[in-house]
Amino acid sequence: MDFRYLGNSGLKISEITYGNWLTHGSQVENEQAVRCVRAALDAGVSTFDTADVYANTAAETVLGGALASERRESLEIFTKVYFPTGPKGHNDTGLSRKHIRESIDASLTRLRTDYVDLYQAHRYDHETPLEETMQAFADVVRAGKALYIGVSEWDADQLRAGHALATDLGIQLISNQPQYSMLWRVIEEKVVPASEELGISQIVWSPVAQGILTGKYKPGQQPPEGSRATDEKGGADMIKRFMNDETLTAVAKLEPVAKDLGLSMAQLAIAWVLANDNVASAIIGASRPEQVTDNVKAAGVRLDADVLATIDDALGGIVERDPGKTVSPETRIV
Repeated sequence: MDFRYLGNSGLKISEITYGNWLTHGSQVENEQAVRCVRAALDAGVSTFDTADVYANTAAETVLGGALASERRESLEIFTKVYFPTGPKGHNDTGLSRKHIRESIDASLTRLRTDYVDLYQAHRYDHETPLEETMQAFADVVRAGKALYIGVSEWDADQLRAGHALATDLGIQLISNQPQYSMLWRVIEEKVVPASEELGISQIVWSPVAQGILTGKYKPGQQPPEGSRATDEKGGADMIKRFMNDETLTAVAKLEPVAKDLGLSMAQLAIAWVLANDNVASAIIGASRPEQVTDNVKAAGVRLDADVLATIDDALGGIVERDPGKTVSPETRIV
C-alpha cells in the first residue's frame, strides 16, 4: 500500500480508502461486512470512510464493531454530517451548530472511538450561515473530537469561503470528497485548481462509476442479476445515467488497455483517478472480500501519458465535464 498526504497537512492516508456507503447495514450482512473490512486491513488499507446517514446510522455501527480490535493510532477514520438521520425531525439535518454537536457525539459512540481523524460536511448547507457551521466545526476540533475538517461535493467558491473561515478560526480544512471517475470529471475545471491553490486534497468516491468501469455491463444486454443496476435500494438510480449503449460501447474499448497493463478494468479505473496529483485517495466499497483484494492492487500503479491519452480517445464525448454538475441541495433534505 502506498500513502499520500491529505491536503496541506501532516496526515498520511492510504491511497485506497475503504468506504461503506450502500453496503454495511443494508446490502451486506454484518458478518460479510466484517470480512470485507478484514480484507482491506490485510491489504494494507488504513483509511476508512463512512457517514452517519449511511443505512440511517447502521453503517457507522458496523464499521465501529469491525475496527474495534485494531490499534486506533494505526487507522484513519472519517465520517460525515449533513443528511437527515434518526427520526428525521426538523433539526436532524443540515450543518447547524445543534446538528453538528449532536451528530459528532452520536457518531463517536457508534464508531467506538474518542475522535475521528476527519469530520466532513457531507454537502453545503445553504440554509445555515457558513460562519455558524465553521465555528461549530472549530469547536469539535478544539474539543479533540476531530483532528481535521473536510467537505464533500462543495464547489470552488464554497471551498474558498470555507477555507478562509477555517484559517481565521485556526483549524485545517484539508479535503473535499467528490464523485470522480473516467466518466465523471466535473471537478477538473474549477474544483481541482481551487483545491490546489488552497492546499485541499480530493478523496474521491465512485472511481469505477458505480461499477460501469468494471466492464460487467455490456451494450445490448440486460445487467447481471444481483448487480447494482438491478438493485432499486442499492444505487440503481445513480447508475442509470451511464446505462446506455453509447457509454457501454466506449467503456468496452478500455478492455484491451487494461489487459495490456495486466490490470482488471476496476484496477485501471482506480489507477486513473490516482493519476491526478490532487487526489489523495480513492474510495472503494465492496460486498465481497475478493472485491477488496482485487481493487486495492491499483495502489502504486502509475499510468503513463500514452495510456491516459488512449483512455481519453476511447471515451471521447461521453465524458461529463460540466463544472455546474457539482451542486449541493438548495434546501435541506428531510
